[in-house]
Amino acid sequence: MTVSDPVSRLGTHEVFNQPTPRGARDLWANDLALRDHAGAAGADGARLARVGALYGSEALLQAATDAQRDLPRLKLFDRSGRRVDEVEFHPGYHKLMQEGLGAGYASVAWTGQPGGHATHAAMAYFQAQLEPGVACPLTMTYAAVPALQADQKLAETWIPRLSSGIYDPSMRPIEEKAGATLGMAMTEKQGGSDVRANTTRAVREGDVYRLNGHKWFCSAPMCDGFLTLAQAEGGLTCFLVPRWLDGERNGFRIQRLKNKLGNQANASSEIEYVDALAYRLGDEGAGVRTIIEMVHHTRLDTALAPAGLMRAALAEAHWWVEGRSAFQRRLIDQPLMRSVLADLALDTEGALAVAMSMAAAFDREDEESRALARIGVALAKYLNNKRCIAVVGEAMEVLGGVGYVEETPMPMLYREAPLNSIWEGSGNVICLDVMRALVREPETGAVLRKDLESVSGADRRYDAALKGHFERWPGLPQEAEARWFSESLATLLTAAALIRSAPNAVAEGYVTSRVVGARGSVHGAVSGLDVDAILSRLANGS
Repeated sequence: MTVSDPVSRLGTHEVFNQPTPRGARDLWANDLALRDHAGAAGADGARLARVGALYGSEALLQAATDAQRDLPRLKLFDRSGRRVDEVEFHPGYHKLMQEGLGAGYASVAWTGQPGGHATHAAMAYFQAQLEPGVACPLTMTYAAVPALQADQKLAETWIPRLSSGIYDPSMRPIEEKAGATLGMAMTEKQGGSDVRANTTRAVREGDVYRLNGHKWFCSAPMCDGFLTLAQAEGGLTCFLVPRWLDGERNGFRIQRLKNKLGNQANASSEIEYVDALAYRLGDEGAGVRTIIEMVHHTRLDTALAPAGLMRAALAEAHWWVEGRSAFQRRLIDQPLMRSVLADLALDTEGALAVAMSMAAAFDREDEESRALARIGVALAKYLNNKRCIAVVGEAMEVLGGVGYVEETPMPMLYREAPLNSIWEGSGNVICLDVMRALVREPETGAVLRKDLESVSGADRRYDAALKGHFERWPGLPQEAEARWFSESLATLLTAAALIRSAPNAVAEGYVTSRVVGARGSVHGAVSGLDVDAILSRLANGS
């Protein structure tokens, strides 16, 4: 059956000068920057070609729309008044989970194939463009694997199911399932990022523990298990809390779902543990050291997600200006608009380049790469997320009033823009982590400097800025300058990634406008860019 085009000639006017809605798009084939930087990082291009087409398909775009429109619903009791503590989702949410896990989002990094983390990182970039809320349980399932290796028995039970690529949302004990997901519950209201202030108590009961306490923030409460922190006799300790037991449900009580600004398809919740059965993961008192492995990997995704959000917003803006005219000229042909878009493109590609370069460091086995990944992913997360809010806001303005309307993706993207800067360590926490890493692991600073100096000679302005950074801060700065110090390092790290794997127009434009600072304070307040060359990277299917 053929469906006719929508009616353009209405009773009072004719609809024209309106771009045709975008519909399906290929998130791999239409993204030259991703293909360049994923290739440089060693990602699996053949797999990403399949996944990019899938994530841009009409079916998944509709599933994302449905998951965002029909939000999770909390079901605390059944009709007889018994507690069930469940969250109900639209089928679109389940489809996105199924396709994401099936594509290898949570598993490809752990299969042993080359470029696994880089391939995963590109999928996180895709997911941010499609439906960012679903990324939360997918990312935590991916990131839990290294933390679980602290206990051989738990690892043998959980890791094969977390990395199976199978989505099984049924409410059954882990031993009865072929696939599983895993979440995290760390934050308490009195401490926030200061998890050592947690008051949830853990009491040993034979080979297991019983937890009692409150968690102010628990992401994705329908996962099969949760890594959580509680105070045991030996101090703050990491535990694995299974969601479902054989028989009566575990003491996992949902208090409410959080009414968040964005990320609404994800059922973030407030919970209480009431004599909840838990397994210790790692030694008593080593909770932070144990769970930091999970946090380290979730930070990789919080560095990629803003790149995906920026890419989605920029692609929407580019599509609009190609199909829209004003003052007798197409918007894409107007010099000021081209300057704005090119400037947005530099932040967008810079964010992708630095995050993918850190994903490549995750894939390498040597100690230097591990050290680089530890500090580099924190720097990438910090800068990418600070840039994201301005990029998405400016891209929304490109569309004018229609960009402020919920029928476009721009309001959703704008609501998501601050999220990854807040989660997994807010800006101040990240900058202090950078400082702490340089103190506790002196080799980290040497490895970072080596990476920054690896592109020396390619651009004398970059070389001068790098020299200027270390002259300004020969050692660590005072705490009050930690943001300036971290921003400087992250900007140089981004420039180095672009110099390595981006065309000259992009790398030189980034150095001109971000490293040298030859620009004003808002997007489009620039000169000296090769605008045509930068925008040509958007011209093959934004």
